[in-house]
Amino acid sequence: MEEIKCVYNKEKVCNDCGMCDEFCELDPNKKCDNCEKCLNFDMDYKAIQITKIIKE
Repeated sequence: MEEIKCVYNKEKVCNDCGMCDEFCELDPNKKCDNCEKCLNFDMDYKAIQITKIIKE
């Protein structure tokens, strides 16, 4: 299985800490507030790729 690198430290392997889920993809200095600006709704279709489902 291919190792996924950490978004913040490319020298580390992802350990699913969740830190990357907390920050904005467009502005890494901002905490995600679910503004949905990172989702491109100017397309003819809408799709979101689900990579993981977390059950608490």
